[in-house]
Amino acid sequence: MIMFSGPKGPRLALDEGSVFDIGSCIVDGVDLAPGRAIPDDGDLRIDHSLEGFLFTCGPDHIRHRETIAGTDLDYPLHGSFSANPAHSLEVTAEGEDLVARGIVDVTLAAGGHARLQRQWRLKSESGEVQLADTVVNVGDTAFPTFLMYHMNLGAKHFDPATRLEGAMLEGGGFAWAFGEGDGGIFCVPAGHGGWAELRLGPIAAIGNKRLKVRFRTDTLPHLQIWRNQKAPAHVLGIEPVSHRWVGRADLEAAGEFNILQPGESRDYGLAFSFV
Repeated sequence: MIMFSGPKGPRLALDEGSVFDIGSCIVDGVDLAPGRAIPDDGDLRIDHSLEGFLFTCGPDHIRHRETIAGTDLDYPLHGSFSANPAHSLEVTAEGEDLVARGIVDVTLAAGGHARLQRQWRLKSESGEVQLADTVVNVGDTAFPTFLMYHMNLGAKHFDPATRLEGAMLEGGGFAWAFGEGDGGIFCVPAGHGGWAELRLGPIAAIGNKRLKVRFRTDTLPHLQIWRNQKAPAHVLGIEPVSHRWVGRADLEAAGEFNILQPGESRDYGLAFSFV
């Protein structure tokens, strides 16, 4: 892990062994990542990713396994990115900001090759963490590209006053423990251009601060949120995502595949802060 922190904002551990994602996210001495309080999906690489504060799902598949057309093989759980190491790493200062860059190369489950060009920026004045990603088709064949950011938080830090708030949510927001019983999930449109914003808080464990998440809606037009409190899990997930919550066949039939031709690229962006 590479520790990444500045005069303001969270203290992050960037995982160079898996997509340069975020492991721990420490705010006021508290690690908000869920750790082992996660569901067991039977995939060690995903268990490792779920433990952290943010992991990247894609680029050839998102969500749960589906069969690769014309084969008896499956796309791996949450796509092929997870557990691929980053290389060409650099951490530099740009003005007063701290910037970390890395490249992740991945062989796709159905063939083909993609490259993730990733940049993290920690703003010195505000403490906001900004992520800029570019997915490039570096292979010889086209493929439909998908992307989802999983921001996982340990829900043990929440209480009945903690709420989700955002213009895309019904009524503008509701308590974090939405739905009934030990879990729940939904996926809603978040916009079709510009940036969407979601807030979670107050979080008493970090001095009643709120997590503010912003994301680009030109390439991440949906927001999925889930929670799981079935022991030993105790986690809430905030997930900006490129596609609706339906299967690949339905997306293809609706003309909603985003085909990336050889040499083409697609940009994604996300930012978060604690205020």
